[in-house]
Order: sequence, then structure tokens, then C-alpha cells
Amino acid sequence: MSSLPLAEIVQPQQYFQKGLGLKAVAQEQLSRHYHSRLVEYLRTHEHNLRVGNLRFFLAKEFGFCYGVDRAVEYAYQAREKFPERRIFLTGEIIHNPHVNHRMLEMGIGFLCGQYSKDVSFENLCKEDVVILPAFGVTTAEFQRLSQIGCIMIDTTCGSVLNVWKRVEQYARDGFTSVIHGKYSHEETRATSSQAAKYNHGHYLIVRDMEETDLVCDYIAGKGNRAELLAYFKKALSPNFDPEYHLQKIGVANQTTMLSSESLAIAERLKQAMLAQYGQDNIATHFRNFDTICSATQDRQDAVLELVKQQSLDLMLVIGGYNSSNTNHLVELASTYTKAYHIDDPACLESIDLIRHKPIGQSVETVSRDWLPKGGAKIGLTAGASTPNNKVGEALERLTQLRGYNVEDWMVS
Repeated sequence: MSSLPLAEIVQPQQYFQKGLGLKAVAQEQLSRHYHSRLVEYLRTHEHNLRVGNLRFFLAKEFGFCYGVDRAVEYAYQAREKFPERRIFLTGEIIHNPHVNHRMLEMGIGFLCGQYSKDVSFENLCKEDVVILPAFGVTTAEFQRLSQIGCIMIDTTCGSVLNVWKRVEQYARDGFTSVIHGKYSHEETRATSSQAAKYNHGHYLIVRDMEETDLVCDYIAGKGNRAELLAYFKKALSPNFDPEYHLQKIGVANQTTMLSSESLAIAERLKQAMLAQYGQDNIATHFRNFDTICSATQDRQDAVLELVKQQSLDLMLVIGGYNSSNTNHLVELASTYTKAYHIDDPACLESIDLIRHKPIGQSVETVSRDWLPKGGAKIGLTAGASTPNNKVGEALERLTQLRGYNVEDWMVS
């Protein structure tokens, strides 16, 4: 497979990575669709607001990150630039149902996933426009699109690209990439494909510390080859041989994972390699670079700061149920207070009933008696793919449930 950078195997007029010259138009539309006056008010009033006997605290970092904002903006630019052409996303542009439904309303289709209809890669032609999402695409998908001749709008996040560089460097130098992530996640699939750009490139994907320990046991000579291969069969590069390919490893991660866990996994792997090869030889057997996304880190730090500083009665985390970074915000908050993960303000059905997704589960459930009686301190945050208007609507919905009009409590 070619080791050329992906952008070098397509024609310049076919590939757009730095926008399409319509930023001002797109920004006006984005503001109209996703802006929240209430959220802006909170930002200028120390991130808190008292409404009757309720007091709300908004995390200092929340919602759209730079990479997500850029990806959505490029989609809007593409629709303006090519009004008469078919436009498709390879998959979800970001993990937020409202933004993905907005794409459909704009006439932008999906080639796969829950929002796709009757068009796939097989139906594309060179006149079509294809948007590559913030997660990126695999090298095979990129090459397939370039061979078709589609116009490609690449919105891959810069933090993801940084991880790709590390994984490609590992492969080039003969190191196997051990990636902390979810093997089915679009980003991790795209990242692992970077290792396959080289014939001797390999990868192994670990979900958590428990899976990491299985790898470390094998490195220490305590594992079973057949059992390891069977357990990780969906999370390994083709022709993976643990006896050989775990002798030299480099650690990377899906950028939206829990940062503290990624760091702990890297350290656990390092200790296993130190025990096997010694300090004098560690540099030739182990590599690790900090590939944690700064926006993900900032949002996680902000949640921890909020729940540690305030004695909250509950925390609302707003974002897509399949959003990895949003799920991790719920995990962090839940160690200090009752935390509910909702994907839409409509989940707040009444004072007595809330629809939400519990930690570790994949489907929505219903809980009752969720909102404390009387006075309450309520925290709010949102995943990196959640637009501000959904945060504002959730806060407004909460005040309505208690019979308040939030506008009456906003001081000029």
C-alpha cells in the first residue's frame, strides 16, 4: 500500500481540507441553528444562574470543540458551494442526533450507518461530493473515493491527525500500535488503518485496563496465544502474531477516551515491557506519546472541577448516546453526584420522569423521582458534539418543570 500522505494521491480540485471560501455564510447559518442566548448569558455571569429555589452551574468547558465546529461548518460550506450536486457523508459527521438530522434537512445524505437510506459507496460517481467526518475515514475508504473521483471535503479533526502521525511512525519503525479505544468506533478504525499503510505495520486495540492486563500477561509469558487471538479477533491487524508483534509496541489512543484511563493503560504497558526487557533496552521496545485531545481533556477537567467545588444534587450531561466523550463525562460526574445522560431536552418529561441512558448501557431507560423536591443545585455540561442550543433548551426545560420562566431571572 502507498505510504504517501492521503492528500497527495488526489487532485487539488478534487480535495478540500481548508474550507471552501464560504466561512462567513456558514457562520451565519451556524449561529442561527445552534446559538443559545441563555448559554451566552451564563458564560458572562460566572457560569451560574439562580432561578427561584434552583441554582444552575454550567461547566466552564462544554459543548462544541474546535474540531467539531470546523467539521459542521465545512458541511454548511459544501452545501453552499455545490447547491446542485449530490452531497454525502461517509458516516455520522459527529455523534449528535440533532446535527445529523440537520444534515438530512440540508439534503446531505449518509453512505452508511443509522441515517443512511438507499445510497452507498457503490452508487457514487465522480460528480458527487463526499464529506469525510471529524473522525476521519480509513485509508481504504479514502483510496476508494479517490479512485471514483469524487470531490472530497475533509473535516478530519487535527487531534485525530496527530494520532495518525504517531501510529504511522510506529509502523514505519516496526512498532505495533496498541490503541486504547473501541474497535468499532469510526475514529479507531481510521487510526488503526494508518498502521496498515506499511506491510510490516500492525495494531492491537484495547478497550480498558482489563483488556490491557491480558496483553501484559502475554508479554510476561503467562498468556495463551490461541486465547489471546480469539479474544481480540476483531481488534487485531491481519496476520497478527503476538509472539513477534508484542516485542516492540507504541501506545496511542482514541482521542475521546477517558484521559486518566489512557494514561494508566500506557503506564501499565510500559511496566510490563520494563519487566520483560529492562530499563537499558526500553527505548527499543516501548514508545508512548501523549495523544489525548486537549478539548476532551478540558471538558473532563471542567466536570471534575465543578463536581468537586459544588455540592450538587444532580448533574445533567447532554449529548448523543453514542458519543464516547459524552459518556465519559457522565462517568466522571457520577463518582460525585447523581448524573443523568440525556440526548435531548425532551428527555426531561416531567418533574417525576426522565428518560436517560445509564452508564455502561446502550439503550435509554426511564427513571422516576429524579428531580429533588424544594431547592436544588444542578450542574450542566455537554459533550464536544453537542450544540449550545440544546444546553440552553435543557436548562429552560428544567425551569419550566418547576413553574418558572427563566427570562424573569436573567439580569440585564
